[in-house]
Amino acid sequence: MRLNKYLADCGVASRRACDKLIAEGAVRVNGKPATLGTDVNEAKDSVTVNGRRVTLAKKHYYLMLHKPKGYVTTVSDELGRKTVMDLVNIKARVYPVGRLDYDTEGLLLLTSDGQLSNALTRPSSEVPKTYIARVSGQLSDADINRLRNGVMIDGKQTLPAIVSVAEKDAHHTRLQITITEGRNRQIKKMLEAVGSEVEFLKRVSIGDLRLGGLSRGKYRFLTDREVQYLKSLGGIK
Repeated sequence: MRLNKYLADCGVASRRACDKLIAEGAVRVNGKPATLGTDVNEAKDSVTVNGRRVTLAKKHYYLMLHKPKGYVTTVSDELGRKTVMDLVNIKARVYPVGRLDYDTEGLLLLTSDGQLSNALTRPSSEVPKTYIARVSGQLSDADINRLRNGVMIDGKQTLPAIVSVAEKDAHHTRLQITITEGRNRQIKKMLEAVGSEVEFLKRVSIGDLRLGGLSRGKYRFLTDREVQYLKSLGGIK
C-alpha cells in the first residue's frame, strides 16, 4: 500500500497533508526516514509519525459540526486561538475535511477516514457546497450574472456558480451561492470582485447533506446513509 494512503487510512490526515508530513521528515518506516512514493506492508512494517506508531483504524468516525465564528479550522493553532477541535469531545482522532474561515460559520465535516477526506477535497471531485452570504448594498443583475458565469480571483477564473437572491432591502442583499471549488476565501473574493463586502457567511450544505437545525458549536454523528452518500460524492465505491 502506498504510504500516504496508509497514513490516511490510519486517520493521520488527508493524503495531501500526509505527503507534506513525509516530505518534512516526520514519517519513518521501520525506523528509517520515509520518502514520497514509499510502499508499506501493513502486516509487517512499523510506521511512526513524529515518533508515534500509527496503525490502521478499526473503525472510522464521521461527524457534522456547526462551526461558529471565532474558531480556526485546524487541529492546533500556534497563535493560541480556539480551534474546531475544542468543540468535539470524542476519544477517536478526527480531522476537519477542508476549511471554513475564522469568521465563517456553518457545516464542517470531521472524520478519521483519510480516504474520504481526500476524495471530498480534491479539485476533480467538484463537490457542490452551498453558502448563505449577506453583503452590504445591492447587486445588479449584471453582477449576479458575473458571479454565475465566473469571475477572476487570484489570477484565475472561477467555475460557474449557482447564485440566487434570497432577500434584499435598501442596505443589504442576502444571497445563496453554490460553488464546486474550494479555493481560499473563494466566496468572499468572488463578491469582492463585483464590488461587494461580505458581512456574514455561512455554509449550509455539502451536496444534499444539510446543516439543518444543528445549533452553533454542536455536532452529531452522520448516519450510515449519509456516509455512503458522501463517499458517492467523492467517487468512492
